Amino acid sequence: MSAKRELLRDPQRGKIAGVCAGLSDYFNMELWLVRIIFVSAVLLTGGPLFVVAYIAAWFILDKKDPTTTHTSSATKTDDPLEVKFKVWQKGEPPRRALQDLKERLGRVDSRLQDMERHVTSSEFTVSREINKL
Repeated sequence: MSAKRELLRDPQRGKIAGVCAGLSDYFNMELWLVRIIFVSAVLLTGGPLFVVAYIAAWFILDKKDPTTTHTSSATKTDDPLEVKFKVWQKGEPPRRALQDLKERLGRVDSRLQDMERHVTSSEFTVSREINKL
């Protein structure tokens, strides 16, 4: 069930070339944190090594397919919720994930009540008896 992860640039979410956005996807980290780490590394080390590495990644890494957009699991109903347990992880915050679960369980509960109403109705009993004939 786990998909193969690839390191790709994501220019749609990126500010310059999408290298940091691609790294955030690959390492399952928040984009803002990857950017802070990169800028800190540039400032603390003098910068040329990390700037050259960024430019090299810009040319080496393939672009992410634009048809696979970055969507939260709140808009996906078939995919499992991915809850972040640490601040730096990507995914829904626990409160939002619990709200989504509550909404899904509410929909399941109402469908179950509808089915129960139908099965216990006299219409269903009569229909079942006719089908037995």
